Amino acid sequence: MCQFLLIEFSLSLRRKIFIWQAIVRDQSVSTKGFFCFTKLPNDLSAPCPIFTINFYMVVRIFITGGTFDKEYNEITGQLFFKDTHMHDLLEMGRSKVPVEIRTLMMIDSLEMTNEDRELIVRQCLNCEEEQIVITHGTDTMTETALLLAEKVKGKTIVLTGAMIPIKFGSSDGLFNLGSALAFAQSLPAGVYVAMNGRWFYGNNVRKNKQTGLFEEIS
Repeated sequence: MCQFLLIEFSLSLRRKIFIWQAIVRDQSVSTKGFFCFTKLPNDLSAPCPIFTINFYMVVRIFITGGTFDKEYNEITGQLFFKDTHMHDLLEMGRSKVPVEIRTLMMIDSLEMTNEDRELIVRQCLNCEEEQIVITHGTDTMTETALLLAEKVKGKTIVLTGAMIPIKFGSSDGLFNLGSALAFAQSLPAGVYVAMNGRWFYGNNVRKNKQTGLFEEIS
């Protein structure tokens, strides 16, 4: 049996790291914490021990409302808020990304106050995760993105939303959510808006009220 090298893994209080697979040569299968050790094939000629570690960072999702989460009253024809559809959407999209979800508010972004935006900033600053997705109404999404870009550093924050409510069936919300999750895991630290399959810098984007599309300012 080859000599086993003990390696200590420390999970920072500022991060939640999920280790999905760690392969150790000539060691029997064992599991502890987030680590899963699996025996390698015997015919490998590489020196021992060998560690192969795959990991995924947890993505924090903050819910703020917007068209993304609006319900439709078939009797009155009015849109209203009830509960977030986030869990259903992640299941529908068969997402395997580890997430932590928290609802901060359920409001139309036109009704969002400066205090509401400061709350979003504080939550982003205080959460342990460094990859963050925020669902937000599209009308004032760029205002929140600009404030976050000014006040939150060292984290990847992606704001997204929908032009059509999820309950309408033909919503762009599921597509935008998937894009935002992918961008949050792949883009460097910064604040971004993800809409229509594209990402924009949070301090250089606007919503074109004529086309309903987001575009770069310059």
